[in-house]
Amino acid sequence: MNGIDWDLVRRSLLPLLEGLVRGTIPLTVITFVLGLALAVLLALMRLSGNPVVSGIARAYVSIIRGTPLLLQLFIIFFALPSLGVTLDPWPSAIIGLSLNVGAYASEAVRGAILAVPRGQWEAAMTVGMDRRTTLRRVVLPQASRIAVPPLSNTLISLVKDTSLVSAITVTELLRTAQQIAAPTFDFFTLYGLAAVYYWVVCLVLSFGQTRLETRLSRYVAA
Repeated sequence: MNGIDWDLVRRSLLPLLEGLVRGTIPLTVITFVLGLALAVLLALMRLSGNPVVSGIARAYVSIIRGTPLLLQLFIIFFALPSLGVTLDPWPSAIIGLSLNVGAYASEAVRGAILAVPRGQWEAAMTVGMDRRTTLRRVVLPQASRIAVPPLSNTLISLVKDTSLVSAITVTELLRTAQQIAAPTFDFFTLYGLAAVYYWVVCLVLSFGQTRLETRLSRYVAA
C-alpha cells in the first residue's frame, strides 16, 4: 500500500465510532462501577481486624494483580466451560474487567481510607457514632476525595484495557477495526484510526480528571 487510503478512513469513521459508543464506552462504565464497588469491599476487608477476612482480600488482590488480564479473560471465557460454566462474551468481559479493576482500585481506596486523619475517627466516636456510621458518614466521604487521582488513572487505563476483550470476540472499538481491515489487510490505517479514538477518549477523561481535582482542592481549601 502506498500512503493512507483516505477514502477508507472516511468510510471507517462511523463504524469505528459505533464500536466505541456501543462497545468500549458501555463496557468501561459498567466494569468501572462494578469494580469500584468491589474495590471498596476489598479495601474494608483488608482493613478488618479479622485475620481470615483480611487474608482472603490480600490473597485475592495478589492473585489478580500478579496475573495478566488477558489470561484472566481466557480462563473465564475458554476454561470455565470445561467445568460446566459457560458464559457469553459480554458477561465474560464484564466479569473479567470488573474483577481486575476491583483488585487494583482496592489499593487506592485502602490508601485513601488510611490517609484520613485518625482524629476524624476519634471525633466521630466522641459524639456517639459507632464504627460503621463513622466509616459511612465521616471517613468514606473524605477518602473519596483523596482517591480521585488514582481512581481516575484506573479509569483511563480501563478504557485501553477494554481492547483486550476483542480476544474473546466482544465487538468493541479494536475488534471493529480488525473486522473492517480484514478484507483489505489495511491494518495500519484502521489500527491508527482506532488509536486516535482511544487517545481522544483518554484525553477527555484526563481533562475531566484535572477539572475535578481542581474543584475538590477548592472545596477542601474552603
